[in-house]
Amino acid sequence: MCRRENGSKRSGMRWAGLKPAVVFAAFLCVLPAVGAEQKLDLYLLIGQSNMAGRGTVEDRDLKPHPRVLALNQNNEWVPAVDPIHFDKKQAGVGPGRSFGIAMAGHDPDAVIGLIPCAVGGTSIRKWSPGAADTKTKTHPYDDMLARLRIAMKSGTVKGVLWHQGEADGKMGEAGTYAAALTELIERVRAECGDRDLPFVVGQLGQFDGKPWNEGRKAVDAAQRRVAESVPHCAFASAEGLVDRGDLTHFDAKSARLLGERFAQRMIVLQERRKR
Repeated sequence: MCRRENGSKRSGMRWAGLKPAVVFAAFLCVLPAVGAEQKLDLYLLIGQSNMAGRGTVEDRDLKPHPRVLALNQNNEWVPAVDPIHFDKKQAGVGPGRSFGIAMAGHDPDAVIGLIPCAVGGTSIRKWSPGAADTKTKTHPYDDMLARLRIAMKSGTVKGVLWHQGEADGKMGEAGTYAAALTELIERVRAECGDRDLPFVVGQLGQFDGKPWNEGRKAVDAAQRRVAESVPHCAFASAEGLVDRGDLTHFDAKSARLLGERFAQRMIVLQERRKR
């Protein structure tokens, strides 16, 4: 019979090399009991491809953490092993899983529930109610909202991670970016019933082989401005992170580091709320 562990303990099992079905079955043996007395700490992951993740999956990315779950494509809570996103077939290692592990490490009593909703290639305009993305045949905001409402039955939303902006790197679009992001933050907070919900904005990748144009610089400035001016928001730096060789997407190591930076900023925001 499977033994369920206390949430503060770590599993000593080895998961690398196992088939997904075997990993899931084994994970159930150490999954903490989640019931009326144990609700999930929920985190919404939204944006485009660098939130979804395009890093190469390695053995370490397939080892479940007993207190970090993800809502899969079928709206089921499963072990958060990469890729946790499913927007495109290229989905790989992103910042979400390492963020979840860092948050679980910060609070040994918490069970983390990640809600992956990023869609590669989407501009911020696609993250408005009713907006459709024809390339992926999705409605990013509406689809996210449906998943969010399902997830909220299992816990409370504790924060939001946003990594997006590459698709808005044209000067005309970048000029309206701050207003669009502010509106998005307000909408998501209203849906969650928390006007002070922590919201962390991740910086665009700065890759040596592809210097930022004026549009990218404008998006970066807009994101910094929103993070500074909107209460309970923060900015996670991408300084020093590298691409996977395509001058667009973070490699797996950098994606994991970005997730840890997201967690650092999230923890600061949450601690401020307690004061």
